[in-house]
Amino acid sequence: MYLKSLAIAGAIALLPSLSLAQMQITDPYARAASAMAISGAAFMAVTNPTATDDRIVAARSDIAERVELHTHVQNADGMMQMIHLEDGIPLPAGETVVLERGGLHVMFLGLRQPLNSGDAFTLTLEFETAEPLTVNVPVDLDRMPAHGGATPHGAGHGAMHGTGG
Repeated sequence: MYLKSLAIAGAIALLPSLSLAQMQITDPYARAASAMAISGAAFMAVTNPTATDDRIVAARSDIAERVELHTHVQNADGMMQMIHLEDGIPLPAGETVVLERGGLHVMFLGLRQPLNSGDAFTLTLEFETAEPLTVNVPVDLDRMPAHGGATPHGAGHGAMHGTGG
């Protein structure tokens, strides 16, 4: 009876660590439209390895005055428009969500430094349930979008936010 109770207690002790599994980030990179750009963006794949839905609720980095979660949607006129996702980015259980140019992304507004190819910076993603995750993001100004037809990120981006450029 003692061994059975000990085994159950051990299994229960493991439950919190299983429910707090770390989110997984793959292939992060960032871009800016030019050396004079006041905005930029980061892209990556985020995998939720848990059995529970979660969401990215915020992001932070020292490279910008503001860091926001964004996506592009088509407006009534057929034009693509960027919107701030105030409720965050859903991460369904057991799935990977891709943040990519022309879609979901982390937006840097009011860059405090240029995003030069080959540089890197840290970005922390905050989740509704999971622990925050800090990732090193390389800047790659030459990377092309994985899908066709997207406007180069940053082109007209500032105008969408009333910040020019």
